[in-house]
Amino acid sequence: MSEQYEMIYILRPDLSEEQVQQEVDKYRDFLGENKALDIQIKIWGKRRLAYQIGKYMDGIYVQMNYEADGTQIAPLERMMRLGEEVIRYLTIKLKKVASPTPETESEEATVEEEAAA
Repeated sequence: MSEQYEMIYILRPDLSEEQVQQEVDKYRDFLGENKALDIQIKIWGKRRLAYQIGKYMDGIYVQMNYEADGTQIAPLERMMRLGEEVIRYLTIKLKKVASPTPETESEEATVEEEAAA
């Protein structure tokens, strides 16, 4: 069963743009090879960290959203942990948002009308 995941990772601030793109491509290709779908990547750029991580006060933030069955997470995080380019990472499973049914919307409108009266 496919779930939606969001991963944010922080790369070392001393990497060049080319090195950053190589790292992003490496992780995107890994997900693609392991049957992840709808991979979306946003590079936020270099930002100040909230607290010092190792010897770094800045980092290059990257966000990846993808759809997968969850078996890709552990190997991907292991790759990041063993590499020297990633200083922090976090993966979360996104909740599915249920769309309101027409019945629910009409009930809410009735409650709001009664409260206004």
